[in-house]
Amino acid sequence: MSIRSCCIRPLLLLLLLVSAQAPATVFAAPSGNNLLIYCGITMVRPVTDIARLFEKQEKISIAVAQGGSEDLYQSAKKSQQGDLYLPGEPVFRIRHQSEGLLGEYRGLGFNQMALMVQKGNPKKVKPDLKELLRKDLSVVLGSSESGSVGVEARRILTQAGLYPKVAAKVVQMLPDSRSIMAAMRRGDADVTMSWRATGYFPDNAASVDVLDLPPAVAPPQELQLTLLTFSKNPVMARKFMAFAAGPQGQAIFRRYGFITAVKSGQ
Repeated sequence: MSIRSCCIRPLLLLLLLVSAQAPATVFAAPSGNNLLIYCGITMVRPVTDIARLFEKQEKISIAVAQGGSEDLYQSAKKSQQGDLYLPGEPVFRIRHQSEGLLGEYRGLGFNQMALMVQKGNPKKVKPDLKELLRKDLSVVLGSSESGSVGVEARRILTQAGLYPKVAAKVVQMLPDSRSIMAAMRRGDADVTMSWRATGYFPDNAASVDVLDLPPAVAPPQELQLTLLTFSKNPVMARKFMAFAAGPQGQAIFRRYGFITAVKSGQ
Protein backbone atom coordinates (compact mmCIF):
# COMPACT_ATOMS: atom_id res chain seq x y z
CA MET A 1 0.00 0.00 0.00
CA SER A 2 1.15 3.57 -0.55
CA ILE A 3 0.21 6.98 0.71
CA ARG A 4 -1.06 9.44 -1.86
CA SER A 5 -0.49 13.12 -1.22
CA CYS A 6 -2.40 15.86 -2.98
CA CYS A 7 -2.86 19.62 -2.85
CA ILE A 8 -6.33 21.08 -2.42
CA ARG A 9 -7.42 24.36 -3.92
CA PRO A 10 -10.59 26.23 -2.88
CA LEU A 11 -13.82 24.39 -3.77
CA LEU A 12 -11.94 21.71 -5.75
CA LEU A 13 -14.28 18.76 -6.32
CA LEU A 14 -11.67 16.22 -7.35
CA LEU A 15 -8.40 15.46 -5.60
CA LEU A 16 -5.12 15.93 -7.45
CA LEU A 17 -2.25 13.50 -7.03
CA VAL A 18 0.97 15.50 -6.97
CA SER A 19 4.10 14.05 -8.54
CA ALA A 20 7.43 15.77 -9.06
CA GLN A 21 8.00 13.76 -12.23
CA ALA A 22 4.60 13.93 -13.88
CA PRO A 23 1.61 16.23 -14.33
CA ALA A 24 -1.15 16.16 -11.74
CA THR A 25 -3.45 13.16 -12.08
CA VAL A 26 -7.09 13.07 -11.05
CA PHE A 27 -8.05 10.27 -8.68
CA ALA A 28 -11.10 9.30 -6.70
CA ALA A 29 -11.40 9.18 -2.95
CA PRO A 30 -10.32 5.84 -1.43
CA SER A 31 -12.91 3.07 -1.26
CA GLY A 32 -13.61 0.21 1.11
CA ASN A 33 -11.75 0.50 4.41
CA ASN A 34 -9.26 2.99 2.95
CA LEU A 35 -9.04 6.56 4.21
CA LEU A 36 -8.86 10.11 2.93
CA ILE A 37 -7.38 12.67 5.35
CA TYR A 38 -7.60 16.43 4.80
CA CYS A 39 -4.46 17.77 6.48
CA GLY A 40 -3.24 21.34 6.98
CA ILE A 41 0.17 21.99 5.40
CA THR A 42 2.12 22.30 8.67
CA MET A 43 1.11 18.82 9.86
CA VAL A 44 1.56 16.95 6.57
CA ARG A 45 4.96 15.48 7.43
CA PRO A 46 4.06 13.85 10.76
CA VAL A 47 0.65 12.76 9.45
CA THR A 48 2.25 11.16 6.39
CA ASP A 49 4.73 9.26 8.57
CA ILE A 50 1.95 8.10 10.88
CA ALA A 51 -0.19 7.09 7.91
CA ARG A 52 2.67 5.03 6.49
CA LEU A 53 2.90 3.02 9.71
CA PHE A 54 -0.87 2.65 9.94
CA GLU A 55 -1.10 1.44 6.34
CA LYS A 56 1.32 -1.39 7.09
CA GLN A 57 -0.52 -2.29 10.28
CA GLU A 58 -4.00 -2.35 8.76
CA LYS A 59 -3.17 -3.29 5.13
CA ILE A 60 -5.07 -0.29 3.76
CA SER A 61 -4.32 2.73 1.57
CA ILE A 62 -4.44 6.32 2.85
CA ALA A 63 -4.67 9.47 0.73
CA VAL A 64 -3.54 12.73 2.37
CA ALA A 65 -4.99 15.90 0.85
CA GLN A 66 -2.94 18.92 1.88
CA GLY A 67 -3.56 22.65 1.76
CA GLY A 68 -4.76 25.64 3.76
CA SER A 69 -7.15 24.66 6.54
CA GLU A 70 -10.09 26.70 5.21
CA ASP A 71 -9.55 25.53 1.64
CA LEU A 72 -9.49 21.93 2.83
CA TYR A 73 -12.74 22.28 4.76
CA GLN A 74 -14.51 23.86 1.80
CA SER A 75 -13.28 21.06 -0.50
CA ALA A 76 -14.49 18.39 1.92
CA LYS A 77 -17.83 20.15 2.27
CA LYS A 78 -18.30 20.45 -1.47
CA SER A 79 -17.24 16.91 -2.36
CA GLN A 80 -18.78 15.12 0.66
CA GLN A 81 -15.91 12.67 0.39
CA GLY A 82 -13.27 11.78 2.95
CA ASP A 83 -12.93 10.67 6.53
CA LEU A 84 -10.74 12.94 8.66
CA TYR A 85 -9.89 16.65 8.85
CA LEU A 86 -6.87 18.13 10.63
CA PRO A 87 -6.77 21.95 10.57
CA GLY A 88 -3.94 23.99 12.03
CA GLU A 89 -5.99 25.34 14.94
CA PRO A 90 -9.43 24.97 16.59
CA VAL A 91 -10.90 28.15 15.07
CA PHE A 92 -11.91 26.18 11.98
CA ARG A 93 -13.92 23.76 14.11
CA ILE A 94 -15.56 26.65 15.92
CA ARG A 95 -16.28 28.47 12.67
CA HIS A 96 -17.94 25.50 10.95
CA GLN A 97 -19.37 23.43 13.81
CA SER A 98 -22.95 24.52 13.12
CA GLU A 99 -22.82 23.03 9.61
CA GLY A 100 -22.81 19.53 11.07
CA LEU A 101 -19.88 18.07 9.12
CA LEU A 102 -17.35 17.94 11.97
CA GLY A 103 -17.85 15.15 14.47
CA GLU A 104 -15.75 13.87 17.37
CA TYR A 105 -12.04 14.65 17.53
CA ARG A 106 -8.78 13.62 19.19
CA GLY A 107 -6.10 16.06 20.26
CA LEU A 108 -2.71 15.32 18.68
CA GLY A 109 -0.70 18.08 20.32
CA PHE A 110 -0.34 21.79 19.76
CA ASN A 111 0.72 24.37 17.19
CA GLN A 112 2.29 27.59 18.44
CA MET A 113 3.24 30.71 16.51
CA ALA A 114 6.76 32.16 16.57
CA LEU A 115 8.81 34.73 14.73
CA MET A 116 11.20 33.33 12.11
CA VAL A 117 14.32 35.16 10.96
CA GLN A 118 17.15 34.46 8.56
CA LYS A 119 19.78 32.05 9.90
CA GLY A 120 22.08 33.71 12.40
CA ASN A 121 19.58 36.56 12.85
CA PRO A 122 21.73 39.08 10.90
CA LYS A 123 19.25 41.92 11.53
CA LYS A 124 19.29 41.30 15.31
CA VAL A 125 15.52 40.86 15.50
CA LYS A 126 14.13 40.57 19.02
CA PRO A 127 11.29 38.14 19.99
CA ASP A 128 8.83 41.03 20.09
CA LEU A 129 5.87 41.63 17.76
CA LYS A 130 6.77 45.32 17.47
CA GLU A 131 9.90 44.29 15.58
CA LEU A 132 7.63 43.62 12.59
CA LEU A 133 7.17 47.38 12.28
CA ARG A 134 10.88 48.12 11.85
CA LYS A 135 11.46 50.02 8.62
CA ASP A 136 14.66 48.10 7.89
CA LEU A 137 12.92 44.70 7.94
CA SER A 138 11.02 43.08 5.07
CA VAL A 139 8.10 40.94 6.28
CA VAL A 140 5.96 38.16 4.80
CA LEU A 141 2.78 36.91 6.46
CA GLY A 142 0.15 34.24 5.87
CA SER A 143 -3.22 35.18 4.41
CA SER A 144 -6.11 34.82 6.83
CA GLU A 145 -8.36 33.84 3.92
CA SER A 146 -6.83 30.43 3.28
CA GLY A 147 -4.80 28.89 6.10
CA SER A 148 -4.41 28.62 9.84
CA VAL A 149 -1.02 30.36 9.87
CA GLY A 150 -2.60 33.54 8.51
CA VAL A 151 -5.63 33.31 10.77
CA GLU A 152 -3.45 32.99 13.86
CA ALA A 153 -1.01 35.72 12.81
CA ARG A 154 -3.89 38.11 12.28
CA ARG A 155 -5.47 37.21 15.63
CA ILE A 156 -2.24 37.70 17.55
CA LEU A 157 -1.33 40.96 15.82
CA THR A 158 -4.88 42.30 16.14
CA GLN A 159 -4.85 41.56 19.88
CA ALA A 160 -1.59 43.49 20.12
CA GLY A 161 -3.08 46.40 18.15
CA LEU A 162 -0.53 45.96 15.35
CA TYR A 163 -2.25 44.14 12.50
CA PRO A 164 -3.22 47.05 10.20
CA LYS A 165 0.26 48.57 10.39
CA VAL A 166 2.06 45.27 9.84
CA ALA A 167 -0.28 44.22 7.01
CA ALA A 168 0.36 47.55 5.28
CA LYS A 169 4.11 46.94 5.11
CA VAL A 170 4.36 43.25 4.23
CA VAL A 171 6.00 42.38 0.93
CA GLN A 172 3.77 39.31 0.42
CA MET A 173 0.65 37.67 1.87
CA LEU A 174 1.08 33.94 1.32
CA PRO A 175 -1.48 31.09 1.48
CA ASP A 176 0.14 28.69 3.97
CA SER A 177 3.16 27.89 6.11
CA ARG A 178 4.90 25.99 3.30
CA SER A 179 4.91 29.02 1.01
CA ILE A 180 6.00 31.25 3.89
CA MET A 181 8.98 29.06 4.67
CA ALA A 182 9.89 28.79 0.99
CA ALA A 183 9.96 32.59 0.85
CA MET A 184 12.25 32.68 3.87
CA ARG A 185 14.58 30.09 2.32
CA ARG A 186 14.80 32.21 -0.83
CA GLY A 187 15.66 35.26 1.25
CA ASP A 188 12.52 37.14 0.20
CA ALA A 189 12.05 38.49 3.73
CA ASP A 190 13.95 39.17 6.92
CA VAL A 191 11.23 38.03 9.29
CA THR A 192 7.87 36.28 9.35
CA MET A 193 5.35 34.69 11.71
CA SER A 194 4.78 30.97 11.26
CA TRP A 195 4.01 27.83 13.22
CA ARG A 196 7.19 27.19 15.23
CA ALA A 197 7.46 23.52 14.25
CA THR A 198 8.11 24.51 10.62
CA GLY A 199 11.35 26.19 11.70
CA TYR A 200 12.70 22.82 12.86
CA PHE A 201 11.91 20.88 9.68
CA PRO A 202 15.23 19.76 8.15
CA ASP A 203 14.83 21.75 4.94
CA ASN A 204 14.03 24.95 6.88
CA ALA A 205 16.35 24.67 9.89
CA ALA A 206 19.43 25.45 7.81
CA SER A 207 17.89 28.74 6.62
CA VAL A 208 15.97 30.17 9.58
CA ASP A 209 16.16 30.69 13.33
CA VAL A 210 13.08 30.48 15.54
CA LEU A 211 12.34 33.29 17.99
CA ASP A 212 9.79 31.97 20.48
CA LEU A 213 7.04 34.27 21.69
CA PRO A 214 5.60 34.07 25.23
CA PRO A 215 2.54 31.81 25.54
CA ALA A 216 0.56 34.83 26.75
CA VAL A 217 1.20 36.43 23.35
CA ALA A 218 1.09 33.28 21.19
CA PRO A 219 -0.91 30.62 23.07
CA PRO A 220 -0.54 27.01 21.90
CA GLN A 221 -3.41 25.92 19.64
CA GLU A 222 -4.67 22.35 19.86
CA LEU A 223 -4.41 20.14 16.80
CA GLN A 224 -7.81 18.44 16.56
CA LEU A 225 -8.00 15.41 14.27
CA THR A 226 -11.70 15.41 13.46
CA LEU A 227 -14.00 12.72 12.12
CA LEU A 228 -16.07 13.95 9.17
CA THR A 229 -19.69 13.03 9.76
CA PHE A 230 -20.11 11.81 6.18
CA SER A 231 -17.18 9.36 6.48
CA LYS A 232 -17.96 6.01 4.89
CA ASN A 233 -15.25 4.37 7.02
CA PRO A 234 -15.84 5.67 10.57
CA VAL A 235 -14.56 2.53 12.32
CA MET A 236 -11.20 2.64 10.52
CA ALA A 237 -11.07 6.42 10.86
CA ARG A 238 -11.51 6.19 14.63
CA LYS A 239 -8.81 3.54 14.75
CA PHE A 240 -6.44 5.91 12.93
CA MET A 241 -7.37 8.72 15.35
CA ALA A 242 -6.42 6.53 18.31
CA PHE A 243 -3.17 5.47 16.64
CA ALA A 244 -2.17 9.08 15.88
CA ALA A 245 -2.94 10.11 19.46
CA GLY A 246 -1.08 7.10 20.89
CA PRO A 247 2.61 6.65 21.76
CA GLN A 248 3.86 6.04 18.20
CA GLY A 249 1.94 8.94 16.72
CA GLN A 250 2.97 11.31 19.48
CA ALA A 251 6.65 10.38 19.12
CA ILE A 252 6.44 11.31 15.45
CA PHE A 253 4.82 14.67 16.20
CA ARG A 254 7.56 15.44 18.75
CA ARG A 255 10.22 14.57 16.20
CA TYR A 256 8.84 17.30 13.95
CA GLY A 257 8.95 19.92 16.69
CA PHE A 258 5.33 19.89 17.86
CA ILE A 259 4.24 20.23 21.47
CA THR A 260 2.54 16.96 22.47
CA ALA A 261 0.84 17.41 25.82
CA VAL A 262 -2.22 15.73 24.39
CA LYS A 263 -5.78 16.57 25.40
CA SER A 264 -8.45 14.13 24.27
CA GLY A 265 -11.43 15.36 22.30
CA GLN A 266 -15.04 14.92 23.05
